[in-house]
Amino acid sequence: MMAASFVALVESTGTFLAVARYASATPMPPSILSRGIGWQGIGILFSGIFGTGNGSSVSVENGGLLAMTRVGSRRVVQISAGFMIFFSILGKFGAVFASIPAPIIAALYCLFFGYVGSGGLSLLQFCNLNNFKIKFILGFSVFMGLSIPQYFNEYTAINGFGPVHTGARWFNDMINVPFSSEAFVAGSLAMFLDVTLHGKENATKRERGMHLWEKFKSFKKDARSEEFYALPFNLNKFFPSV
Repeated sequence: MMAASFVALVESTGTFLAVARYASATPMPPSILSRGIGWQGIGILFSGIFGTGNGSSVSVENGGLLAMTRVGSRRVVQISAGFMIFFSILGKFGAVFASIPAPIIAALYCLFFGYVGSGGLSLLQFCNLNNFKIKFILGFSVFMGLSIPQYFNEYTAINGFGPVHTGARWFNDMINVPFSSEAFVAGSLAMFLDVTLHGKENATKRERGMHLWEKFKSFKKDARSEEFYALPFNLNKFFPSV
């Protein structure tokens, strides 16, 4: 469960950044990102306490829907969530959605996931893609992020257990679950290579696109952060951002 929660947090981080990009918001300060991940962790905790069938995680499909409709309003999301809670009580509405053919659902997923993926790739415009190290990091991490989870998933489907199969189930899950996630493998590998293959010179930081994030390291450095990331009902007093 802990391994699955950790993978969900890594995947949710990418969706947070893509949604902020499509909503025309400023890049997220680290404190805002940590706040979102923290509340998601509390949601996962309550999901485990009440024994829900699935944990709390960011909906990648909704991120793609935001990009396709170009509606980046928090109010719209809140009203939509209210409708979802209300209609979930009535089983007939669930039956209507369950009757939608699988090819239509798959087509929607192709659109939504494509938007979210391209939102992440759009951040590469701030990097120097003529740099061979950056090219290697990008290509190698994407390739390994697709191939390693494919191996783990196929191995599990054929044998009924993952490649790591010891007497300790907790250890098996701790290895098999993260390496079955494309986002986790690609993101972790890219971060590791980016940190180890580059120096600390200012020119190198600019080639890596780090200059974009300098202004948004602190919540108070940019006046627009209050507009995009302030909590409703004056809750910033209790959960201040730094």
